[in-house]
Amino acid sequence: MSTFHKLYFKNSSDMSEIPSNSIDLVVTSPPYPMIEMWDELFFEDQNVKQSFEKGDGRSAFEFMHQNLDKVWVELSRVVKSGGIVCINIGDATRTINNNFEIYMNHSRIIAAMNKLGFKSLPSIIWRKQTNAPNKFMGSGMLPAGAYVTLEHEYILIFRKDKKREFKTQLEKKIRQESAYFWEERNTWFSDLWDFKGVNQNLKGNSRSRSAAYPYELAYRLINMYSIKGDTILDPFLGTGTTTIAAMACQRNSIGYEIDKNLLEIIEENVWKSISSANKRTLQRIKDHDYFIKNYEKPIKHFNQNLKMPVITGQEINIKFSLIDKIEKNNDYNYTCYYKDVILDEDF
Repeated sequence: MSTFHKLYFKNSSDMSEIPSNSIDLVVTSPPYPMIEMWDELFFEDQNVKQSFEKGDGRSAFEFMHQNLDKVWVELSRVVKSGGIVCINIGDATRTINNNFEIYMNHSRIIAAMNKLGFKSLPSIIWRKQTNAPNKFMGSGMLPAGAYVTLEHEYILIFRKDKKREFKTQLEKKIRQESAYFWEERNTWFSDLWDFKGVNQNLKGNSRSRSAAYPYELAYRLINMYSIKGDTILDPFLGTGTTTIAAMACQRNSIGYEIDKNLLEIIEENVWKSISSANKRTLQRIKDHDYFIKNYEKPIKHFNQNLKMPVITGQEINIKFSLIDKIEKNNDYNYTCYYKDVILDEDF
């Protein structure tokens, strides 16, 4: 089996390269309106720039989101019926004309997606670990001018139309091979995720920070909401995290990024990903083996592919593969090839 991975360096408000109703899953994190590092990007819209010049934060916030709305409209076209959209977004705090306010990015995006017909599913709160010694802002110990710090972001989850169906025998087989372990389900499908973010510094790049989310975030979502061979879209690709996670999960991917200066970083990350992606796959098997050895109740089911017990009948056909090699077809296209996990050799 092989998968394809395509990159486009252009504004994702126009994804005309993608046929309608062809995307199975979207995993993305857009520029966050009202976060200062993204001001220059949004200032390309004169309405945003003029709003800031007038000191009108709420108008600037709305104009910023109207730019993102264009991308959400394209998602409503390209995503399949039953497809899932996952959007990682944080709210923003900002002081304009000495007035402090929080700008609710997550609720504005929910409203826009619902207006397009996407159905909201339970979302995830990603609690980003922080080493900051101060857990307060504002007036410190003196009431009532202090305010709580923002130490979390949202992973908003939407579905287009009704629940996806797997009708053919081949679809059902692939779905079974793409299943996750019982204990993974219990962790992944919690509404609170607690792991660190990633270093966002981009040395020597035109943009100082990437706003990248961790590999684990994309990896979980792709395994949770798609099956092998599906096509994953990231309209705000950044440094390529979604592409790399899709490769590891045997999914195809398409990514859009407006900043062509990130191509070198994306390519470097792709080549470095083979070892780390395979390590994450093998770690899942090792973690499951440890879990089974410490499970105190009788176990009735067995996975022949992995040669180990599993908790439920839905896990008996799980099958893992490792990345064998990645070939660069041209500047913006890659093909990823796989090999089966051989337990005696790979462990």
